[in-house]
Amino acid sequence: MTGWIARVWADRDHFELVRARADPAERLELPNFPTDPAEFEVPLRGDEIRIGRRGVPDDRPVAATPDADAPGIDLTGPPRDPGVSHLHAVLLAVGPDRWVVLDAGSTNGTSVNYAAERLEPGTPVPLDSGDSIHVGAWTTITVERR
Repeated sequence: MTGWIARVWADRDHFELVRARADPAERLELPNFPTDPAEFEVPLRGDEIRIGRRGVPDDRPVAATPDADAPGIDLTGPPRDPGVSHLHAVLLAVGPDRWVVLDAGSTNGTSVNYAAERLEPGTPVPLDSGDSIHVGAWTTITVERR
């Protein structure tokens, strides 16, 4: 049976593009690229997968937040990518074997395949196996059909 997965990873190339595109004041506020980032995979099941982070105040442990609040692709961290919104983007199943991504009105935008242009919030963009979704300062989500 064919299925789709999302591989989530800290992408130095995306990070360098974010730095290059930022104005000098924003560049000073960017954090350092994580030294030991975790990579993980999420099977894409259902009709809608939210991408974002749980609403955890900085002084509370992540475990204190109920699991029901967790997005399907949870980017809470560690390391916490400061450019990821609570609800950043959404993956939607279109038919039996097709996905689209849309920006959910995030603060820092979403792009696909290293494009300079950010997605228009709420506008679905079709994805092919191997396409990469870029969110935050360094997070890349590569969708793959397996």
